[in-house]
Amino acid sequence: MGALTWAVAAVVTDDAGRVLLCRQGRGERRYGLPGGRLRPAESPVHAAVRDVRAETGWEVEVVDLVGLYHLAGACTPPPTSPAGPASSTGRVASSAGRAGPLPDVLVHVFRARVRGPGPTGEPMGGCRASWHDPTALPEALTPTTRAALADALAGRSGVLHTATPPAPAPGSLAPDTAAERDSTPGAVASPAGHPPGQRANPPTATRH
Repeated sequence: MGALTWAVAAVVTDDAGRVLLCRQGRGERRYGLPGGRLRPAESPVHAAVRDVRAETGWEVEVVDLVGLYHLAGACTPPPTSPAGPASSTGRVASSAGRAGPLPDVLVHVFRARVRGPGPTGEPMGGCRASWHDPTALPEALTPTTRAALADALAGRSGVLHTATPPAPAPGSLAPDTAAERDSTPGAVASPAGHPPGQRANPPTATRH
């Protein structure tokens, strides 16, 4: 295992039992849980509340911890783009033309519920938030989202889950969560309601 990024995400539900998801604004445009990276010396619970508010505009109350989800960095075939061959590690080349390993990510996934009848703020981008019935979830879910939703909706807590994401197509990036987008080498940090550069700050530990 290489570098480790600590991240948070939340399975947010409303009074109707719907689940709040974010559609990614680039790449494969898959749906994921709202979340992001921890700031230095920040608690995971505080980070989850802050990131959900920043990405979606909703204030939430954390109920409990669904589990810890470890996503190992993906390996990809050599890209065919002008960026050149993949590095000797076999890891993905960045959109900026630099090659390097994707960090591992350890995501604290919480169960949370919304507070109030509607969003209290305006999302700043990077997340197209929408509500979904648990029985009719989108097919295009990220691996971590699919696993965490299954656990949360089944009422599980304290889950320990490890997964390796599928390799993206040559020359492309397919990060799993907002935190992973920010930790991808060469990727532009999503504004998602944070001050400029906040998501690019070093995490409390060096993931995906």
